[in-house]
Amino acid sequence: MDYVAVMAAAADSDLEREIYSLLVIAAIAAATPLIVGLLRLPVAEVVLMLGLGIIFGPEVLGWIQLDEAIDLLAELGLAFLFFAAGLELEKHAIQGRSGKLALLGWGVSAVIALLVAGLLEAAGVIDDFLGVAICLTSTALGTLLPILRDKGLLKSPFGTYFMGAGAIGEFGPVLAISLLLTTKSFGMAVLSLVLFGAFALLFAKIPTLLRTDHILSVIERGQETSAQTVVRLTALLLVALLALAEGFDLDVVLGAFIAGIIIRQLIPAHQEGVLQTKVEGIAFGVFIPIFFIVSGARLDIESILANPSPLLIFFILLLVVRGVPQFFLYRRAIPDTKERAGFSLYVATALPIIVAVTTVQLSAGVMSSATAAALVGAGALSVLVFPLLAQVLVRKRSEPQEERNAATA
Repeated sequence: MDYVAVMAAAADSDLEREIYSLLVIAAIAAATPLIVGLLRLPVAEVVLMLGLGIIFGPEVLGWIQLDEAIDLLAELGLAFLFFAAGLELEKHAIQGRSGKLALLGWGVSAVIALLVAGLLEAAGVIDDFLGVAICLTSTALGTLLPILRDKGLLKSPFGTYFMGAGAIGEFGPVLAISLLLTTKSFGMAVLSLVLFGAFALLFAKIPTLLRTDHILSVIERGQETSAQTVVRLTALLLVALLALAEGFDLDVVLGAFIAGIIIRQLIPAHQEGVLQTKVEGIAFGVFIPIFFIVSGARLDIESILANPSPLLIFFILLLVVRGVPQFFLYRRAIPDTKERAGFSLYVATALPIIVAVTTVQLSAGVMSSATAAALVGAGALSVLVFPLLAQVLVRKRSEPQEERNAATA
């Protein structure tokens, strides 16, 4: 038997399957905004991508086959989603009044989540106390930023408060994943996190030490040529921090989020818009759609159809645990009742962290596929329902700068 020929045929078969799967994914990604725009569907694109991922995935039509190559692209999509959120984050959103309310809001949600998850575990509904609790405290900041930007809310006090709540709603769970959902002891996990932070600070300092007029002029010239120097350096920092997080056995989304924050601080103000446009073109144009479509394809839809109750329970709990406390905590910051209700719905919207947590727990054999599917399904439903209701409650407007500054006072 010619083993070389057999291995070559197997490699060709794998490559063919991966290419066809990627073709289907690319077709879904390209068709989604056209379907939403032409039919004027009042839904977020990510919901449609998740739904089409389910339909064309292994559970239904089987046109998308999941393997290591597709999984890697999806992992990069998740990284780009958190990187874009870190890049968009403004410092004033996590300072002053906005920062204090965001920390308090997440702390209250964390306490409620622990109590609720404990009750569910005691009742035999779930078998992963910590994983479920972390999922219930998350906010889909990266997913919602384009919606708030299109509505003209990001530069308003409402946007500042949401940025703060969303940033803590992503960073808090990411830290919890790194500290609590690891095979290491808690002490070793803390040490890994501290070392990661030290290296991240070093990575942030290196560009400033090497910043000379000559280097800056070369970088700026390259930005308008095929060299695309700034984009390549940005990609280098992102991948370096992903590798660093992986090396310290931390979740890669932590590295991606920190990379976005670092880049935001390093880029001169007059270049922020240009870089953001280019990064968003790569992230939302290529990698992030792959993440959401593959997330749908991974979903254990059979378990949801067999028993939809856990999905509905988690969906309600996302609102109760993450949304309801914000409605009361922000009563002075956002005095208008409708807007505050819309704010609470936005904060309760969750999905990326849920996918990250369930992926970690499934691979560790700690969480059942049925629980993971119910959590991801609840997150997807929250992305469908909560922003839709919030857009009805929150009016589109542009606030004066002085009102925006009140959020940081």
